[in-house]
Amino acid sequence: MWPTAFGWIDFEVSTAPDWDAAQVERLARRLGYRLVWPQECSVLSVADQVRGVGADVVILPSPYHLGPLELNRLMGAVDVETVLPRLSFAQWAVYGLGR
Repeated sequence: MWPTAFGWIDFEVSTAPDWDAAQVERLARRLGYRLVWPQECSVLSVADQVRGVGADVVILPSPYHLGPLELNRLMGAVDVETVLPRLSFAQWAVYGLGR
């Protein structure tokens, strides 16, 4: 079974949503992920939607498609990849929980 990527585009930020979607799909394919998109009418946060589909990673056209607080919430659960610039944000590691 293929790992799952959650594609996210902020339509208020995107100037070319079809192009952004194509680039997200291309990166997901290149990284070996099966891509899922959010439901159009969801009122849930990105992080909650990602948990709901059990995604392993979120792929964005650029870092500007998420605010810093939402990026922080996501990184508590999954890795985040961006197309341009090509960046990878690794999931936060949790240390010292047993102490």
